[in-house]
Amino acid sequence: MFMWGPGPFTPGEFGPGGPVFKMRGFGPGGPGGHRGRRMRRGNVRAAILLLLEEEPRNGYQVMQEIEQRSEGAWRPSPGSVYPAFQLLADEGLIRGEARDGGNVFELTDAGKAYVDENRERLGNPWQQAGEGMPEGVRELIHLAMQVGVATRQVTHHGSEAQRAEAAKVLADTRRALYRILAEDDAA
Repeated sequence: MFMWGPGPFTPGEFGPGGPVFKMRGFGPGGPGGHRGRRMRRGNVRAAILLLLEEEPRNGYQVMQEIEQRSEGAWRPSPGSVYPAFQLLADEGLIRGEARDGGNVFELTDAGKAYVDENRERLGNPWQQAGEGMPEGVRELIHLAMQVGVATRQVTHHGSEAQRAEAAKVLADTRRALYRILAEDDAA
């Protein structure tokens, strides 16, 4: 056993089958508690095209909007979004422009025509990403996102004492969540 952070862990907890590994959605027992099943991922290409049809956006805005529209079921990584931007630009469907210290992307005329011609095929990628999600998981994800927002507020606007108290609350919450998992496994 070794110490990492506030509690003792065994080396297996960080490898396949361990709670930290599972918590991140890898291996058995990942999101939703389905053994060997990962949450469905949406179609990044379709999502980008549909979002850029509404208005120009940067990569961060695209990732946030997808997460919000899928109610937390899907947040594509920069490693999937930015290569998709490049591919769409190479195909002449979008173009990027440097604005406000970053790149903002928008549909080209060819991109607008493509979306119009393929709207049915593009579907609703954020809805598809959450299909089959077990009962209550969306609510749990939404609550976790709200905790993240509150944590950021305390981090940026709280006093040192408030940040210390928030750290205690979060540490207690983390332990309580693992306790729930431990009780479930014992049943």
